[in-house]
Amino acid sequence: MADESKPKSLTSVIFGAAFLMATSAVGPGFLTQTTVFTKQLLASFGFVILLSVILDIFAQLNIWRVLTVSGKRGQDVANETIKGSGYVLAALVAAGGLVFNIGNIAGTGLGLNAALDIPVEYGAIISAVAAITLFLFKEAGKAMDFFVKILGVVMLVLITYVVYASHPPFAEAAIRTVWPLQVDARAVVTLVGGTVGGYITFAGAHRLIDAGVTGEENLSQVNRGAYTGILLTAIIRFFLFLASLGVITMGMMIDDKNPPASVFQNAAGTVGLRVFGVVMWAAAITSVVGAAFTSVSFLKTFHKSLEKNNNYIVIAFMLVSTAIFLLLGNPVKLLVFAGTVNGFILPVGLSIILIASRNSKLLGKYKHPVWMQVAGWAVVAIMLGFSITTVVGYFA
Repeated sequence: MADESKPKSLTSVIFGAAFLMATSAVGPGFLTQTTVFTKQLLASFGFVILLSVILDIFAQLNIWRVLTVSGKRGQDVANETIKGSGYVLAALVAAGGLVFNIGNIAGTGLGLNAALDIPVEYGAIISAVAAITLFLFKEAGKAMDFFVKILGVVMLVLITYVVYASHPPFAEAAIRTVWPLQVDARAVVTLVGGTVGGYITFAGAHRLIDAGVTGEENLSQVNRGAYTGILLTAIIRFFLFLASLGVITMGMMIDDKNPPASVFQNAAGTVGLRVFGVVMWAAAITSVVGAAFTSVSFLKTFHKSLEKNNNYIVIAFMLVSTAIFLLLGNPVKLLVFAGTVNGFILPVGLSIILIASRNSKLLGKYKHPVWMQVAGWAVVAIMLGFSITTVVGYFA
């Protein structure tokens, strides 16, 4: 009986890690960014999504494999590769995660406002309390796995309904996904940053390490988790893009104050608006959980007291994010800015992991595939180039 339960438990953890990564990526910023850039690039935005998925795959596989084989979290691998770099990486990821989480909290408020007409600020507070409750459980990891899996499925089903209601031009979208009329560097940086930038790339791997899924013998399962998370994220992104494109093609207006809400409402009326509220809330609250868990996982190994009080620090992280949102407001700008910020963190974190992939003291007899290293460095170069282009564009 014990032999039968172990694979079930391992499968649950693998899918939990995949959904944690995917639902961390599919946050309110994800919904907002996708709608905003579809409005700007129309069907050509499909190419940006395709490019982001390819970059996602190479970034995730490199990071998930190196960390789980070593059995060490990103900051520890970094410190053992380049002295002191782990502290820099932890500071960058935690800061980026905080920016993201302010936007995530904002998204929960927007979601409950659309679904139930609850004022945005009250919706944010209610959602923060719900997320905090997860980390009051003794088995917080298992509670988190179950939570993100259920809400991930809910999001996928509801977005599929909106795609059906919006009647998008599938042929045009398919053509422009491989043959775009225009490509926007800022869109690529923001999209990749919002999907695998900052803390998101490390979310699944850190969850697996916490659950003890480490070592070369588990690589096939690790690969499976990474591919599952990326595929789920890609499907939701493409479906949301198609829904937005369908609404725009029908000549309906996208409201700049809440772009994704207007897509759902234009596609399916009042029902669509309520559906949007549920999707936005599910996307936001799972991202609140993912951002807080992963950001704190970068800090807790620096001192035993941080490790011991992990759940309380996660709760504090969420409380600070909520307080800052209530003071700052302006959620839509925060959501787009968060993706751009995290896009700059990806080249730094991935570079360190790629250097570590050749460190036999960390990885023992494991040989990281050369093609994966080459692909990883290509992602670093592309994201660095697009990031510099974006900065130049801001100041031009």
